[in-house]
Amino acid sequence: MLSPASASGHEALPRPGLVLLFGWLGYAYLGPLVATQAQTIDSLKSVDASLWPWISAFLSAVVIWLTAQLINRVLALLFGGFNRGFNAATRAYVVVVGWMLRGSLAVLLLYAGMIYGTWYLFAITPTGFIPPQDKGYLVLNVRLADSASLERTQEVMAKVEVLAGSVPGVRHTVALAGQSLLLNANAANFGSMYVMLDEFHDRVGMHRTADSIAEELRALFQREVYDADINILGAPPIEGLGTAGGFKIVIQDRGDNGLDVLETVSQSIVQDGAKDGKLRDLFASFRASTTWLQLDIDRDAATKLGLSMSDVFGSLQVNFGSLYVNDFNRFGRTWQVNVQADAKYRMQPRDLQRMYVRSATAGTVPLATFINITPVTGPLMIIRHNLYQSAFVNADAAIGASSGEAITSLKRIADENLAPSMRAEYTELAFLQQLAGNTAMYAFLLAVILVFLVLAAQYESWALPLAVILVVPMCLLCSVAGVITAGMDINIFTQIGFVVLVGLACKNAILIVEYARSRNSEGIRVYEATLDACRLRLRPIIMTSFAFIFGVVPLVLGEGAGAEMRRTLGTAVFAGMLGVTLFGILLTPVFFYVIQRLANWRNQPMTGDTSAS
Repeated sequence: MLSPASASGHEALPRPGLVLLFGWLGYAYLGPLVATQAQTIDSLKSVDASLWPWISAFLSAVVIWLTAQLINRVLALLFGGFNRGFNAATRAYVVVVGWMLRGSLAVLLLYAGMIYGTWYLFAITPTGFIPPQDKGYLVLNVRLADSASLERTQEVMAKVEVLAGSVPGVRHTVALAGQSLLLNANAANFGSMYVMLDEFHDRVGMHRTADSIAEELRALFQREVYDADINILGAPPIEGLGTAGGFKIVIQDRGDNGLDVLETVSQSIVQDGAKDGKLRDLFASFRASTTWLQLDIDRDAATKLGLSMSDVFGSLQVNFGSLYVNDFNRFGRTWQVNVQADAKYRMQPRDLQRMYVRSATAGTVPLATFINITPVTGPLMIIRHNLYQSAFVNADAAIGASSGEAITSLKRIADENLAPSMRAEYTELAFLQQLAGNTAMYAFLLAVILVFLVLAAQYESWALPLAVILVVPMCLLCSVAGVITAGMDINIFTQIGFVVLVGLACKNAILIVEYARSRNSEGIRVYEATLDACRLRLRPIIMTSFAFIFGVVPLVLGEGAGAEMRRTLGTAVFAGMLGVTLFGILLTPVFFYVIQRLANWRNQPMTGDTSAS
């Protein structure tokens, strides 16, 4: 590096190593570029190309030697101005601390008020668990009217694909008609779609996040698609825990109220939840009155015709489902053989009457001779959760609402609509969030206790560590204030940031307390010892703190994959470190001053330091 001029005006000459460094840079990097450009100038083409790197190295060394004096003067002005400004700030800081030491009682009362403010902010700040993340795709759940045909569902899915592909930021789609991935159910009126988004680096410049694209898709589908309900969810925050983002609760029928009551209750929850501003994309999985065809088989008649029930069910499975036969090896792979009737022979109820069942004794027998086909209504699927008939209600947090607020609202709405013998329980991510509870805050308290015990062992005192620990609540106050300002919630990542801030806050406090304690043990009065520590330790505290603060700025401004987690953690630590630096340099001297005076008064009540204040 260049040696800046000293405050006295002496200018340091450049070191030979610096000249050699710039010479090497000119040879390695500037030389090939100059050689390339020289070939385009007629007067320089005659110069051997191998000489240009050496010429560049020589010129770089000469230029840095000649300009070093100017650079030293500029740096001298900058560093000298900074030192003068910082020294003035230090003197003002020491004066302010002196005033605070004289008004210690008022400062402690103000500190008690800030402790209350910390509790209040924690009480009003939304809570969460794991923030929703942009993982590069969205999941669509499409539901048509009950008993809608598969062809109609396919037409809707084709239209949805075209509309989704027209939205900027969407790369391609993968659609599936007849199946709901979110509900894990097959039905002709269900459809699912994966909307694959562009790569992160292509979307960052356009500010096309998964949430913004999802909002645009919702508005587009609401305008253009009239015959289907479409729910758009993001990716699950934890892979393998759920098919999509959001959360769900389970409505359990523990009193055998019937499937119709279960459907009514789940739909009531969806309707009431849609009116709540903290919820969106609500839908229930349960349908109790879809259309079915019931086959009443006359088993006695079938037996008289020489048919067994396995023959009847096997024929039904082959013609209207599929039947696995065996495997065979070909082209280096193993292939399955499944038998199924052609689609055109199994599309209508009358196709059942045209079907024949092969008998070992009586040849082929028409199925219509011993079955009766009756249209009935029944559930699309029956879900059992903990052995009870159940229905899932899926939902997602609305914009501006945390997952904790949304889950609480959904649970409250569910409890208001449940029959007396029904219960609502959490599942998947919502269950883990409720299970975790305040575990991270307990870990924070344990971290504070651990730091206190370590300091007590180091200082061989139970009083002095309090001067260090008492500043910790201020980092929580500022961290939560930063989270609220950024519109975030207290989740597992902000709680990790709280634990990190414990060590950072104590580090700053230790710098002041350690030196003040050493000065006081040398016989210096507590008041002067505290001011000496503030005067000497302000620079290292400010420098190390702001080095860390600037280091977490990339987390606060994070973009791309996993940015949601980085921004949450970075915001909490950034705001907390700013606050603990400000409060730490002001409050820690007061804490030490009061505690040390009390300790001295207790040890030497008659000759204690009574003039320090």
